[in-house]
Amino acid sequence: MTKQDLVNEVAKVGMTKKSAAAAVDAMIDAIKGSLAKGDKVNLVGFGSFSVRRRAAREGRNPRTGKKLKIAAKNVPVFKPGKELKESV
Repeated sequence: MTKQDLVNEVAKVGMTKKSAAAAVDAMIDAIKGSLAKGDKVNLVGFGSFSVRRRAAREGRNPRTGKKLKIAAKNVPVFKPGKELKESV
């Protein structure tokens, strides 16, 4: 499913496609904003989004085999909820 497919599904509840696209964009922006602040986003029945810190580590260039340092970074994580797991 693409973002446009999601907009079309949201529009089926009686919204125009333009307002449905705005609603989908607002939801995505709200989730991104909360994660950027370090907050957890919990959607009951669907799942939760959170941020985890990935530690710095040493890696290798697969072509040359040369060692390189991979910097620490924050990564978004999604954990599906019980209802989502059962429906799939």
